[in-house]
Amino acid sequence: MKRILIIEDNADIRENIGEILELADFEPYLAEDGKKGVEMAIELLPDLIVCDIMMPELDGYGVLHILSKKESTTNIPFIFLTAKAERADMRKGMLLGADDYLTKPFDDTELLDAIETRLKKAEALKKEYQGNAEGLNEFIKDVKDLHDLTHLHTNKRPRSYKKKHDIYREGEQGNFLYFIASGKVKSIRTNEDGKELITSIYVPGDFFGYEALLEHKEHQDSAETMEASEIILIPKDEFFELVYSNKEVSRKFIGMLSNKVLEKEQNLLNLAYNSVRQRTAEALLTISQKYNADNLPEFELSISRDDLSNMVGTATESVIRVISDLKDEKILETRSGKIVILDESKLRQIQKWHVAR
Repeated sequence: MKRILIIEDNADIRENIGEILELADFEPYLAEDGKKGVEMAIELLPDLIVCDIMMPELDGYGVLHILSKKESTTNIPFIFLTAKAERADMRKGMLLGADDYLTKPFDDTELLDAIETRLKKAEALKKEYQGNAEGLNEFIKDVKDLHDLTHLHTNKRPRSYKKKHDIYREGEQGNFLYFIASGKVKSIRTNEDGKELITSIYVPGDFFGYEALLEHKEHQDSAETMEASEIILIPKDEFFELVYSNKEVSRKFIGMLSNKVLEKEQNLLNLAYNSVRQRTAEALLTISQKYNADNLPEFELSISRDDLSNMVGTATESVIRVISDLKDEKILETRSGKIVILDESKLRQIQKWHVAR
């Protein structure tokens, strides 16, 4: 049974809404003012809040402002009740993060429709989507249907790219968000001496290329396929509609992107402070995690020594020496040029500072 918090200083309206919700099989909780409403919201964590705007001491805008700043309550759907229908009042509420408005007087059907619609949208965005083309299309279809995002196009088909094909180059304007349906892509930065550094490897289910879109500037790196790949291109206007048009959609979509941002930050820290031996171990573990998603024993990692050295950020000869050392230590072996990790636990120990040399 869904719990609905009603914050309304008019006792008759408050009680009437509570009775309507009980008859519709909701579990209503009643608060007579804004301060009490904030306390109850934090304690109860209701599924939805219906709140009057004009209240003494703490008005509805204040309630929404406080709850939107708290991690535990920021995602609770919020519907304003108001006796005013002026556009300025509605705009202020929406800018603060309100999900909907009901103008008094309203009938039972309007109230229940608004609540059920908001709950349905909130539930849809809790849904987990598969990290493939079908999952992406399902996500886009759901948000398009539920949130009237008219510019979105469903049933996106991937484009095919051959191995070593440029997706974009450093300095080019960002016009698309990219999603890998199959294959692998590396992002590369080039220093003043022309030395390439692999900053990330993207595998099926990963997004890339969004930094240039968010920052409204050229790509700061290049992207190239490591093998034959299929990639979905999401145009810039659709990307911005997903990010900016609706706070619920934005939270979900940014959550789908954010893991890669954290990974890039960690890679840069490792590059700055770790030894070549540590960075080689880190790179091998990262590649194993991406390539061997099923955790198969003695999985053969197919990556060139040049690409591996570009990930590590050092000369190819230095990486070859580290690999030779790891072979002598029985931590890995090579088969027809492919690397096989024999002892992942020791490799993880090397990754840590106290074992590095």
